[in-house]
Amino acid sequence: MIDIHRAIEAVWKIESTRLIAGIARVTRDIGIAEELAHDALVAALEQWPEEGIPDKPAAWLMTAAKRRAIDSLRRSRMLEQKHGELGRELELQQRRLSEAMDQALDQVIDDDVLRLIFTACHPVLTVEGRIALTLRVACGLTTAEIARSFLVSEKTLGQRIFRAKKTLAEARVPCETPRGDELRQRLESVLSVVYLIFNEGYTAAFGEEWMREELCNDALRLGRMLAELLPEESQVHALLALMELQASRTAARRGPTGEAVLLPEQDRSLWDHAQIQRGMAALDRAQQLGGGAHSYALQAAIVACHARAGTAAETDWERIVFLYDALLQISPSPIVALNRAVAVGMAQGPAAGLRALDALAPEPALANYHLLPSVRADLLAKLGRHAEAREELHRALAMTDNAREQNLLSKKLKQATFKD
Repeated sequence: MIDIHRAIEAVWKIESTRLIAGIARVTRDIGIAEELAHDALVAALEQWPEEGIPDKPAAWLMTAAKRRAIDSLRRSRMLEQKHGELGRELELQQRRLSEAMDQALDQVIDDDVLRLIFTACHPVLTVEGRIALTLRVACGLTTAEIARSFLVSEKTLGQRIFRAKKTLAEARVPCETPRGDELRQRLESVLSVVYLIFNEGYTAAFGEEWMREELCNDALRLGRMLAELLPEESQVHALLALMELQASRTAARRGPTGEAVLLPEQDRSLWDHAQIQRGMAALDRAQQLGGGAHSYALQAAIVACHARAGTAAETDWERIVFLYDALLQISPSPIVALNRAVAVGMAQGPAAGLRALDALAPEPALANYHLLPSVRADLLAKLGRHAEAREELHRALAMTDNAREQNLLSKKLKQATFKD
């Protein structure tokens, strides 16, 4: 019995996104589609242990969802009218619904999944709502799994998903893939959601863990899916390249007890070189499509410089500064400028890096950002100004909410106390 339930869970993980997407194409409502899909899952849990897993589980689930959709239609119509008044109208509606679901059964295709992702990432939703709904319907995660990843209560996360679905229904947002200019505008929202998911996994903002690898994997899954669905969109390949190249370092970014290991100290033999090759191929594809000067492609090119270097000392920091300069031209931000200052410090020396960093001091966005004093401490230490470096490390410690980063900064502070 345990094995059959595990098999059903595996089938659900594989098929749920396409199932919900296929149903949503008919119902034009993500909330209703998800309810019908879960009703089908319940039916599978009841019947498959006795009957065995069918040869075509996706088709079985879609058929079960179709029956429940027809039952739901019948019940709702009977609430509106007396049984005797239904007649041909109800029969016609049931037949249309059945035919539409049969078509979805025959064509549970990638276009449906693309519609689902664009709907879940619709700009009418809050960013938090887009993230939660995308992980729920496009990645097949449970409310508990998403809540655990973002360190919020299951109730809070459930309310977030509920509000997102309600907002889509009230705004009458169709479950469809936009076209032309609207697709490009909406694609930015989709990609930003995917990258937000990845970043929260790559360096967790809160909690005890340095990384939440499952979130990185979910974002990569979405990125790979989008690259298959939109093969001519350079930005999709560029974002996928960026995530693949960053994720290739995962095994080296944590020590034996989960402690944070920064890039210069990482054992590069632990990097996933197959994943690096996938990232390089995606970057090449983005550049071939003419997107090499876009933000994600430039960021991916920066990470590629690190991936090509056999050791930290071999890193082409001059090229990285050049790429950051290009990135600042098209996507200016204090964080990009901060990263550029680090690269300047590596390419031209700590004094030049400190000058570039201190120019960012007035930036309001960096006022409470722990990496500003952390980077400043590193540059000051290289210049032999250890007392000032310790002050900066104390500032950085007070600003971070991640336990692993706190431990890393505490270790640096402890080492710095023995200098001068």
